[in-house]
Amino acid sequence: MKWLALTLSVAGAFVMGATALPNTATALETPEAKSEANDVASHAMLDMFQAFGFRELKPGQYLWRNVPEGAGEERVVVSLTDQLAYVYRGDELMAVATISTGVEGRDTPTGIFAVRGKTPMHRSKKYDNAPMPFAQFIDEYGVALHGGFNPGYPASHGCIRLPLAFAKKLYTVTGVGTPVIIGA
Repeated sequence: MKWLALTLSVAGAFVMGATALPNTATALETPEAKSEANDVASHAMLDMFQAFGFRELKPGQYLWRNVPEGAGEERVVVSLTDQLAYVYRGDELMAVATISTGVEGRDTPTGIFAVRGKTPMHRSKKYDNAPMPFAQFIDEYGVALHGGFNPGYPASHGCIRLPLAFAKKLYTVTGVGTPVIIGA
Protein backbone atom coordinates (compact mmCIF):
# COMPACT_ATOMS: atom_id res chain seq x y z
CA MET A 1 0.00 0.00 0.00
CA LYS A 2 2.88 2.40 0.63
CA TRP A 3 3.96 1.86 -2.99
CA LEU A 4 0.42 2.73 -4.14
CA ALA A 5 0.39 5.93 -2.08
CA LEU A 6 3.74 6.97 -3.52
CA THR A 7 2.62 6.09 -7.05
CA LEU A 8 -0.62 8.05 -6.67
CA SER A 9 1.21 11.10 -5.36
CA VAL A 10 3.64 10.93 -8.28
CA ALA A 11 0.75 10.53 -10.73
CA GLY A 12 -0.97 13.50 -9.09
CA ALA A 13 2.20 15.55 -9.40
CA PHE A 14 2.30 14.73 -13.11
CA VAL A 15 -1.30 15.84 -13.53
CA MET A 16 -0.70 19.05 -11.60
CA GLY A 17 2.30 19.79 -13.81
CA ALA A 18 0.44 18.95 -17.02
CA THR A 19 -0.17 22.59 -17.86
CA ALA A 20 3.52 23.40 -17.62
CA LEU A 21 4.66 20.15 -19.23
CA PRO A 22 2.04 19.16 -21.83
CA ASN A 23 3.80 15.92 -22.80
CA THR A 24 4.14 14.62 -19.24
CA ALA A 25 2.59 11.18 -18.80
CA THR A 26 -0.22 10.83 -16.29
CA ALA A 27 -0.50 7.06 -16.58
CA LEU A 28 1.60 4.40 -14.93
CA GLU A 29 1.33 1.23 -16.99
CA THR A 30 4.49 -0.43 -15.68
CA PRO A 31 4.39 -4.07 -14.58
CA GLU A 32 4.59 -2.89 -10.96
CA ALA A 33 1.68 -0.46 -11.40
CA LYS A 34 -0.41 -3.12 -13.12
CA SER A 35 0.32 -5.59 -10.33
CA GLU A 36 -0.62 -3.06 -7.66
CA ALA A 37 -3.79 -2.15 -9.58
CA ASN A 38 -4.73 -5.85 -9.76
CA ASP A 39 -4.27 -6.19 -6.00
CA VAL A 40 -6.35 -3.08 -5.27
CA ALA A 41 -9.12 -4.17 -7.67
CA SER A 42 -9.32 -7.66 -6.19
CA HIS A 43 -9.63 -6.22 -2.67
CA ALA A 44 -12.43 -3.84 -3.68
CA MET A 45 -15.04 -6.61 -3.83
CA LEU A 46 -14.41 -7.32 -0.12
CA ASP A 47 -14.91 -3.63 0.62
CA MET A 48 -18.20 -3.77 -1.30
CA PHE A 49 -19.48 -6.63 0.88
CA GLN A 50 -18.45 -4.78 4.04
CA ALA A 51 -20.10 -1.52 2.94
CA PHE A 52 -23.25 -2.82 1.23
CA GLY A 53 -23.66 -6.45 2.29
CA PHE A 54 -23.71 -9.44 -0.02
CA ARG A 55 -25.51 -7.92 -2.97
CA GLU A 56 -25.20 -8.79 -6.61
CA LEU A 57 -25.66 -5.98 -9.10
CA LYS A 58 -27.41 -6.50 -12.41
CA PRO A 59 -26.18 -4.65 -15.52
CA GLY A 60 -26.89 -0.94 -15.22
CA GLN A 61 -27.25 -0.97 -11.43
CA TYR A 62 -25.22 0.84 -8.82
CA LEU A 63 -25.09 1.47 -5.08
CA TRP A 64 -24.15 4.82 -3.53
CA ARG A 65 -23.90 5.87 0.09
CA ASN A 66 -23.02 9.16 1.66
CA VAL A 67 -19.48 9.42 2.95
CA PRO A 68 -18.47 12.79 4.43
CA GLU A 69 -16.09 14.89 2.33
CA GLY A 70 -13.73 15.01 5.30
CA ALA A 71 -13.08 11.26 4.91
CA GLY A 72 -10.41 12.00 2.32
CA GLU A 73 -9.74 12.31 -1.39
CA GLU A 74 -11.72 10.40 -3.99
CA ARG A 75 -10.34 7.62 -6.16
CA VAL A 76 -11.90 5.22 -8.63
CA VAL A 77 -10.99 1.54 -8.73
CA VAL A 78 -12.00 -0.55 -11.74
CA SER A 79 -12.06 -4.35 -11.80
CA LEU A 80 -12.07 -5.69 -15.34
CA THR A 81 -12.68 -9.24 -14.08
CA ASP A 82 -15.73 -8.27 -12.01
CA GLN A 83 -16.91 -5.58 -14.48
CA LEU A 84 -17.39 -3.23 -11.54
CA ALA A 85 -16.21 0.28 -10.69
CA TYR A 86 -15.72 1.33 -7.08
CA VAL A 87 -15.53 4.89 -5.76
CA TYR A 88 -13.69 5.60 -2.54
CA ARG A 89 -13.50 8.70 -0.42
CA GLY A 90 -10.42 8.23 1.69
CA ASP A 91 -10.51 4.64 2.94
CA GLU A 92 -14.31 4.45 2.78
CA LEU A 93 -16.08 2.79 -0.14
CA MET A 94 -18.71 5.26 -1.28
CA ALA A 95 -20.17 3.62 -4.39
CA VAL A 96 -20.03 0.65 -6.74
CA ALA A 97 -21.48 0.23 -10.23
CA THR A 98 -21.59 -2.30 -13.01
CA ILE A 99 -19.49 -1.36 -16.03
CA SER A 100 -18.75 -2.38 -19.56
CA THR A 101 -15.11 -2.26 -20.66
CA GLY A 102 -13.18 -2.94 -23.85
CA VAL A 103 -13.68 -6.01 -25.99
CA GLU A 104 -10.75 -8.22 -26.94
CA GLY A 105 -8.50 -6.33 -29.33
CA ARG A 106 -9.74 -3.00 -27.97
CA ASP A 107 -8.78 -3.72 -24.39
CA THR A 108 -9.21 -1.24 -21.58
CA PRO A 109 -5.70 -0.37 -20.34
CA THR A 110 -4.62 -1.48 -16.88
CA GLY A 111 -2.46 0.39 -14.40
CA ILE A 112 -2.68 3.59 -12.41
CA PHE A 113 -4.11 6.65 -14.14
CA ALA A 114 -5.56 10.02 -13.24
CA VAL A 115 -8.43 12.01 -14.66
CA ARG A 116 -6.79 14.25 -17.30
CA GLY A 117 -9.85 16.16 -18.41
CA LYS A 118 -13.62 16.22 -18.08
CA THR A 119 -16.52 17.27 -20.27
CA PRO A 120 -20.25 16.88 -19.54
CA MET A 121 -21.05 15.83 -23.13
CA HIS A 122 -18.35 14.62 -25.47
CA ARG A 123 -18.75 13.06 -28.89
CA SER A 124 -16.25 10.46 -30.05
CA LYS A 125 -13.98 11.61 -32.85
CA LYS A 126 -13.04 7.99 -33.60
CA TYR A 127 -16.35 6.15 -33.46
CA ASP A 128 -19.13 7.77 -35.50
CA ASN A 129 -19.69 10.76 -33.22
CA ALA A 130 -20.89 8.39 -30.47
CA PRO A 131 -22.12 10.21 -27.36
CA MET A 132 -19.92 10.03 -24.25
CA PRO A 133 -21.93 11.78 -21.50
CA PHE A 134 -20.08 12.84 -18.35
CA ALA A 135 -16.73 11.87 -19.91
CA GLN A 136 -13.62 11.77 -17.74
CA PHE A 137 -10.53 11.07 -19.83
CA ILE A 138 -7.68 9.03 -18.35
CA ASP A 139 -5.15 8.79 -21.17
CA GLU A 140 -3.95 10.57 -24.29
CA TYR A 141 -5.74 8.11 -26.60
CA GLY A 142 -9.28 9.07 -25.60
CA VAL A 143 -10.05 6.30 -23.10
CA ALA A 144 -12.60 7.65 -20.64
CA LEU A 145 -15.03 6.80 -17.90
CA HIS A 146 -18.46 7.84 -19.27
CA GLY A 147 -22.15 7.02 -19.30
CA GLY A 148 -23.24 4.48 -21.89
CA PHE A 149 -24.67 1.09 -22.77
CA ASN A 150 -24.01 -1.23 -19.87
CA PRO A 151 -24.77 -4.88 -20.65
CA GLY A 152 -22.57 -6.18 -17.79
CA TYR A 153 -19.83 -7.57 -20.00
CA PRO A 154 -17.03 -6.06 -22.13
CA ALA A 155 -18.62 -4.27 -25.11
CA SER A 156 -16.73 -0.98 -25.59
CA HIS A 157 -13.83 0.21 -27.72
CA GLY A 158 -11.68 0.50 -24.57
CA CYS A 159 -13.61 3.05 -22.53
CA ILE A 160 -15.21 2.26 -19.19
CA ARG A 161 -18.95 2.63 -19.69
CA LEU A 162 -20.95 3.42 -16.58
CA PRO A 163 -24.69 3.51 -15.88
CA LEU A 164 -25.77 7.04 -16.87
CA ALA A 165 -27.08 8.12 -13.44
CA PHE A 166 -23.90 6.80 -11.81
CA ALA A 167 -21.69 8.58 -14.37
CA LYS A 168 -23.49 11.86 -13.59
CA LYS A 169 -22.95 11.47 -9.82
CA LEU A 170 -19.33 10.38 -10.29
CA TYR A 171 -18.70 13.44 -12.47
CA THR A 172 -19.74 15.71 -9.58
CA VAL A 173 -17.37 14.18 -7.00
CA THR A 174 -14.19 13.80 -9.06
CA GLY A 175 -11.83 16.34 -10.52
CA VAL A 176 -8.81 16.53 -12.76
CA GLY A 177 -6.14 14.54 -10.97
CA THR A 178 -8.49 12.03 -9.32
CA PRO A 179 -6.71 8.64 -9.36
CA VAL A 180 -8.24 5.89 -11.50
CA ILE A 181 -6.81 2.44 -10.73
CA ILE A 182 -7.64 -0.24 -13.30
CA GLY A 183 -6.89 -3.87 -12.50
CA ALA A 184 -7.58 -7.08 -14.34
